[in-house]
Amino acid sequence: MNLPNAITLFRILLIPVFMAFLLGTIPYGAAFAVGTFVLAAATDSLDGYFARRRRQVTTLGAFLDPLADKLLVSSALLALVQLGKLSAWVAMVIITREFAVSGLRMVAAAEKVVIAASMMGKVKTAAQMVAVVFMIIDPGWSLWGIKPSTVLMGVAVILTLWSGIDYFVRAWDKLRMSPESSPQGSGKEMKTRE
Repeated sequence: MNLPNAITLFRILLIPVFMAFLLGTIPYGAAFAVGTFVLAAATDSLDGYFARRRRQVTTLGAFLDPLADKLLVSSALLALVQLGKLSAWVAMVIITREFAVSGLRMVAAAEKVVIAASMMGKVKTAAQMVAVVFMIIDPGWSLWGIKPSTVLMGVAVILTLWSGIDYFVRAWDKLRMSPESSPQGSGKEMKTRE
């Protein structure tokens, strides 16, 4: 256990706190939920920063970091569906993409191919988190009948699908070139910046 992994675990532990604020009957619960969500989202940059700065990039951290992001966003989406602020199909599109990419990573790992997080994936995650915050606070105003939260969630869905497709296309190319997938597999690890 090192500092980056501890920060990631802290992010995971904040998820039930966030859910309790958002779904409970606590006074100003939505405001506390937003604060908790933003704090959890902010730790996403911190753990990566400390991992690189301290040279503490670990297999556990590489597994926990994307898992923490997916759990945080998925829990927020499901809570928003329960509150009637988000359509279930939107949540399912985003959650399905996350599970599909996680499955792809597992297949790649079995082939000794490491698929690192892409810049597109990071932008997608940021867009999802901003959209979630706007969905929670719901300022109550709209422009030409369209709420800003709806626009932001629409952008998040588009980026989610786009990054997912890009991920699969690039991973497919890497998996085809993997030594493990050839008859003379050498077992060497290939790294790719997706």
